[in-house]
Amino acid sequence: MRIRVKLFASLSDLLPDGVKPHDGFELDIQGDVTPAQLIDQLKIPDGLAHLVLINGEYVPPSRRNQPLFSEGDVFSVWPPVAGG
Repeated sequence: MRIRVKLFASLSDLLPDGVKPHDGFELDIQGDVTPAQLIDQLKIPDGLAHLVLINGEYVPPSRRNQPLFSEGDVFSVWPPVAGG
């Protein structure tokens, strides 16, 4: 199935060349892949997948090892961010 992947803040360095974070990129995945597996596949370092969303809905760490994706989903990941 095909989904769209968006990586924000410092994770945008992991995007393919020329891809803007808000645009993301399309990716073909197996139907049984989990968010945790996709985070690994995208080479997001441990602890940096702080805010994980599918179609704008928060995916808590307790659900990231379950297959949750459907065709056309948007998978977004943010690292921990501090500011003031």
